[in-house]
Amino acid sequence: MVQPSQVRGQNFPVKLTVFAEHAGERLDRFLVSQVPEVSRARIQQLISGKKVLVNGRVAKPSLRLRERDQVELLGSPKPPPLKAFAEDIPLDVVYEDDSLAVINKPAGMIVHAGAGAHARSGTLVNALLHRFGSLSEVGGELRPGIVHRLDKDTSGLIVVAKNDLAHRRLAEQFSRRKVKKTYVALVHGWMKQERGTVTSAIARDRIRRTRMTTRSRGGREAVSHWRVLRPIQSPFGKFSLLELKIDTGRTHQIRVHLASLGHPVVGDGLYGAPRELKDRSGRKLALGRNFLHAAAIEFMRPLTGAPLRLERPVPLDLEAFLSCLERE
Repeated sequence: MVQPSQVRGQNFPVKLTVFAEHAGERLDRFLVSQVPEVSRARIQQLISGKKVLVNGRVAKPSLRLRERDQVELLGSPKPPPLKAFAEDIPLDVVYEDDSLAVINKPAGMIVHAGAGAHARSGTLVNALLHRFGSLSEVGGELRPGIVHRLDKDTSGLIVVAKNDLAHRRLAEQFSRRKVKKTYVALVHGWMKQERGTVTSAIARDRIRRTRMTTRSRGGREAVSHWRVLRPIQSPFGKFSLLELKIDTGRTHQIRVHLASLGHPVVGDGLYGAPRELKDRSGRKLALGRNFLHAAAIEFMRPLTGAPLRLERPVPLDLEAFLSCLERE
């Protein structure tokens, strides 16, 4: 056995003896203090994965250690790199050639898994791997083929690269603002003008880290153009159906910009919209997602340079919600 002070720089597995000064300490806290090269999150993963033994037995993180207990840390100090995996999930393929595909992504589908402890199922990437077999590797093993993104609750068109050359050329078009994207959104309230442009920079909210904001300094440039397709008066309030074109592609850009105008996207609770609508009689109406759809995209084919424009109307759930409002 080695003393705790000797652990630094050791390879796994690691064996520790508990001395008197650590008696009564929780197992997880003991390991965090004695194996500093391993993160706290990884310690928790190893314990939950039954890779930590106390006196030869699997132990819980809350176990109180006793003097002379023998603690053994198995596994690896870092988790294995995550990889996306193929899943048989239906896809609406709008366009496909040898270098790219354009998918009509449904609302509720995450584009790719994050760098958390476990790979997520049900992602667009998983479905793409099953459908196409191989994709570009520029984005890494968690994001094969992904050139740009759509939020989970946003439906619509997303471009996917099948090879690295196509990926780099498509990415260059996005960075040079050559890709034209059109969205349809339903927002609360009537807009004061028929059209307008929002140029507020966007940054991560310092307090609520899942949100973006236009109120912090040091944000990134963002440009959104909007025009009113039609105003809507209903028992549930006033609404505006908008068409939007964006010059940049910041995280939550359209949602943040519209909320900054005082007109949050219907269904977008993160940026101030109510989760459900109510009329004066107490009737309720809920959408269950953001009323935001990537309706059209236009770009140059990466290998030939020929222009390509694709469109998809708003999906049935949004049409039904809109019809319900206008019928009332």
